[in-house]
Amino acid sequence: MSLARAIATVGSFTLISRVVGFVRDIVLSAVLGSGAVADAFFVAFKLPNFFRRLFAEGAFSAAFVPLFAREHHERGRAEAIVFARQAQAALLLVLVPFAVLLILAMPWVMAVLAPGMRDDPPTFALAVEFGRITFPYLLFISLVSLYGGVLNSIDRFAHVAATPILLNLTLIGAVLGLTPFLPSSGYAAALGVAIAGVLQWLWLLVACTRDGIGMTLVRPRWTARVARLVKLATPVAIGGGVQQISTMLDVVWASLLPVGTISALYYADRIAQLPLGVVGIAIGTALLPLLARELRAGRTASAMANQNRAIEYGLLFSLPAALALWLLAEPIIRILFEHGRFTAQDTARTAAALAAFAVGLPAFVVVKALAPGFFAREDTRTPLYIAIVAIATNVVLNIVFLYGTTLAQFGIALASSLSGWLNAALLAAVLLRRGQWSPDGRLSSRSLRMVAATLGMGAALWAALGWLMPAMAHADLKGTLALLATCVVGGGVYAALGALLGVIRMSELRYVLRRPPELGSAGLRATDPDEQP
Repeated sequence: MSLARAIATVGSFTLISRVVGFVRDIVLSAVLGSGAVADAFFVAFKLPNFFRRLFAEGAFSAAFVPLFAREHHERGRAEAIVFARQAQAALLLVLVPFAVLLILAMPWVMAVLAPGMRDDPPTFALAVEFGRITFPYLLFISLVSLYGGVLNSIDRFAHVAATPILLNLTLIGAVLGLTPFLPSSGYAAALGVAIAGVLQWLWLLVACTRDGIGMTLVRPRWTARVARLVKLATPVAIGGGVQQISTMLDVVWASLLPVGTISALYYADRIAQLPLGVVGIAIGTALLPLLARELRAGRTASAMANQNRAIEYGLLFSLPAALALWLLAEPIIRILFEHGRFTAQDTARTAAALAAFAVGLPAFVVVKALAPGFFAREDTRTPLYIAIVAIATNVVLNIVFLYGTTLAQFGIALASSLSGWLNAALLAAVLLRRGQWSPDGRLSSRSLRMVAATLGMGAALWAALGWLMPAMAHADLKGTLALLATCVVGGGVYAALGALLGVIRMSELRYVLRRPPELGSAGLRATDPDEQP
């Protein structure tokens, strides 16, 4: 499958998931609000998600996919499946005792994760209980990440990309259906997370079975392949998880601020995650197995070209999204969340955080396109060192913003964004110095034109806001229609300017939508439309 089509496939299902996720967050904001129960749940929910993104999706996936690609290329499908089963056994050998240990030690874990909550014993007790309910999710979602790596490696992207939809639907059903029977809506949401993990695991287990990949349990064995997997995964646990570590640090800082800050950061991050999920995660998911195959086959020039196209696709969507989220932060939060227990004060607080997260959006997307350049070459140490620098910078910036200014949650989000830019810059600099990546003429030319089109879109949005802002003062039908109209104006102007400047071309869209003739082919080749800038 071509890189462009793979990104389109993953991005399409991710977009559906994010839309359903918005419905989920609207339900959560209306039922949980932005108070103590919401803060306790979101802290508890972040804990298994942190380890899932850090180890399963970050370290394990980044190390597993290139090794699986090597096994598939050199020894065939059967041996690759044997390796996947050995990896599953190794993963469970680590995760089962780890999960049991953290569930038992949850009070101490929460004391470290959210130290400010200890001053509010009822909220802290809720966070501990919710954490114990949600943490088994880590076991099942880690297996989901493993199965997803296997399926992505053989160009089966759709089932994997659709998996998060189950989480969103299950949470909606749990909050609406179980809340009347439980002490609070927080308990219902926590149970929904645990149930969703089981459903997602079953979904991909069936998908693997249908593709002839029986992920049966085997006895854990310390083989050369497993040893190589552990060696590669260990540094990526930090290197591939810089954004997740920064996100968890945000919780630590936010717990020291007034009640509701954690919830504000959560809702703002969810909005910022829409373009990051649709574009950034789609790029990283599609690019890593492709680069691993091409580098294994010695097609370094093709691999570099695909990495340039991945960066180009990322900037194409993330640049206008970042500016739009900055300008429209307040009306977006008001229209989506200002219902039920979510107040106007919550809107102002969350909108400030969203604007700050928007600053780093292009950087987070570009990191998704640059990091596979290391992982596909089985280099997991370099991103580790870069991550340490970025994390340290995040900590310093948070201290400066929280204690040297009055920026509050805006400063926490801004620190994450700025450290994200540093991460992207250092990754790019190292790849450039090693000669493993170089921006081609098309990327350089189109990037400048994308910036011009984005600025033009920003001017149009500014004008539309001046005209329609009064209509968006309330979270009602009139405000919703005004926000949609503003977004349509911005999107239309960007598309028109993109077409005029040669950034968006119909020939390329037709290429993406056309089914490639060869499975596992490279991305844009010399015969593809508009190969030159």
